[in-house]
Amino acid sequence: MMPLERLPGVGTTRAEKLVKLGLVTARDALLHFPRDYRDFSGTHTVAGLVEGEHASLAGAVTGVATRTTFGGRAVLTVSIACADGPVRAMWFNMPFMSKRFAVGMRVVIAGQPRSSGTIWEFAHPEVRWLAEGEAAHASEWLAVYPLAEGVLQSHVRAAVRAALDHAADAWPEALPESMLAGKSLLPIARAIREIHCPSSREMIDAARRRFVYQELFMLQLALRMHRRQQREQRAAPPLPVDTRLDSRIRARFPFEFTPAQRRVCGEIAADIGLAEPMNRLLQGDVGSGKTALAVYAMLAAVGTTVKAEEGGGPLLRADGRPERYQAALMAPTELLARQHAATLERLLAGSGVDVQLLVGGQAAKQREKTLERIASGTADIVVGTQALVCGTARFRHLGLVVIDEQHRFGVLQRALLQQGQADPHTLVMTATPIPRTIAHAVYGDLDVSILDETPPGRQPVATYRVAAAELDRWWEFFRKKLAEGRRGYVVVPAVEESKRELASISSAFEALANGPLEAFRLGLMHGRLKPQAKAAIMEDFRNGKLDVLVATSVIEVGIDVPQATIMTILDAETFGLAQLHQLRGRVARGATQGICAAVTAAGTEPHPRIDAFVATTDGFKLAEQDLLLRGPGDLVGTRQSGAPPLYLADLLRDGSIVAEARRDALDVFDRDPLLAAAELTQLRRVIADRWGPTLGLGKIG
Repeated sequence: MMPLERLPGVGTTRAEKLVKLGLVTARDALLHFPRDYRDFSGTHTVAGLVEGEHASLAGAVTGVATRTTFGGRAVLTVSIACADGPVRAMWFNMPFMSKRFAVGMRVVIAGQPRSSGTIWEFAHPEVRWLAEGEAAHASEWLAVYPLAEGVLQSHVRAAVRAALDHAADAWPEALPESMLAGKSLLPIARAIREIHCPSSREMIDAARRRFVYQELFMLQLALRMHRRQQREQRAAPPLPVDTRLDSRIRARFPFEFTPAQRRVCGEIAADIGLAEPMNRLLQGDVGSGKTALAVYAMLAAVGTTVKAEEGGGPLLRADGRPERYQAALMAPTELLARQHAATLERLLAGSGVDVQLLVGGQAAKQREKTLERIASGTADIVVGTQALVCGTARFRHLGLVVIDEQHRFGVLQRALLQQGQADPHTLVMTATPIPRTIAHAVYGDLDVSILDETPPGRQPVATYRVAAAELDRWWEFFRKKLAEGRRGYVVVPAVEESKRELASISSAFEALANGPLEAFRLGLMHGRLKPQAKAAIMEDFRNGKLDVLVATSVIEVGIDVPQATIMTILDAETFGLAQLHQLRGRVARGATQGICAAVTAAGTEPHPRIDAFVATTDGFKLAEQDLLLRGPGDLVGTRQSGAPPLYLADLLRDGSIVAEARRDALDVFDRDPLLAAAELTQLRRVIADRWGPTLGLGKIG
């Protein structure tokens, strides 16, 4: 595709600036979609203007004047006569603009009007100069593009105009004609022109729908093809779970599984019993019992002997004991990995199952011994961080991989755990609930299980919003609960003082230790501590040697201390909604009801995020609210996985199109999984180009 610098009207200087936006070729410019549009129809009236509400008016210039204020600011005033009255456009410190106006010119101005008492004024409006005889409504909508520092809207618009002239009509159509007609979708060339230079509001919607549908349709097809390829080209060791093994595993747990846990156990057992890799996403709210299911799956793996050959007897170790499959549990942080390892060691004490920890903070000798045990197969369950996927660990018979907090890992990192002749089964877990439609959209290569109930005895955390002015009363209540034997957390958003005057971990610790919590034993926890120090502090807190843990969000995921049932989150408005919910989950681990206070600077003023957090402890409802407030963002995990981001689709706003595109993709895939039909040739090429490098689909091209 033609470089932008070679297109008329762009040039080298402008092209160098556009590189900041990742725009190098004409194709890049055409795929740089507008984030918004400005109404330039000129159809508003002076009588209908509302202060602060966007409007566009057409009229003739009746006067151009410049003056300098007492403060030295240059002010340009352009008077415009509209059909039902005059308005005034004003620019400050932009005297050069005066050369662009002359009495008698016809213009359309667009912006937010302000009443000066006698006349409506537009400060720094956008302007469209009308040619002689040109109707005001000839071009109603002006595209507004995402920008980078030093890049102006005019730079992007010039590049897009040049790219449209050069390449729009030559753009290959990826969707077959039958689909375009059946779905009432614009052809690609027209959709490209209308998305950048729309002829009407309706055409903006039609063009956007074309691109959103195509993007989600292709993503679903790519994920389905990846899944099929995984099943056909990869073999996993069957790990059959019979009644006897199931009973032995469940006997290890000091509690009965909930109906939801039993259902998901059945789904996992059915998957791992096959000779094709399980790829299952386990969603569950905080405290729903995901870890127990991970342990169940890992014990099923280590409870299965490795056969010498198909239908043969067990493969034997040098000591005469049968070889068994290994399991790996990968956690997002070393702190959580250590906690998982400690939990497994307690649960499996006396079982003969060898649990090993593999993390970056280990001593060299210990790490070397662990690696030897992994390679020899004597390590049954290995718990670790990304050290597991850095190419260091070599498993003898890896049967199952469990990945905790899926959104912290990506497709490529999961693939690195595939070693040897057979690939392991994979169970990925997240405590950050994702609405089902979106989960299907972005994890289409995974089967989805949902834990939608909590173990009996767990109570919702009582959550309160505490204004800064009420903090003394709150600390009095906090002290009372500590004196009753509870342990607590105080969560602080920043490690060091910042210009925004957020509470820092050090100043908060000092203020609490010498103030409201001076009668209690406090520990300090943050991300800059060495792993061994973090582990020691957590152990002291767990064992009751500390009453309160003052911490940053390093404790957000997985920390499990049932006696810690009260939490104070300082500067709560600086945390995301999902993060607040995860933090609150730390005081929902036992039979005693947890209590959480979100401390905010504001008093009773509405705050959508904090108000939602206080209103419900349902993680799935909060996930939907979070998406409404901030948008899906990088939900697909593309930064971690290396996958290309979605160009235009908004997984929440476009929920109906997500479902429609998924249905259609499944229909096409069921009929032609290789996209071998002649009418699907270009679609196959586009999918291979866009998603092939990430999902290993290069061969389909």
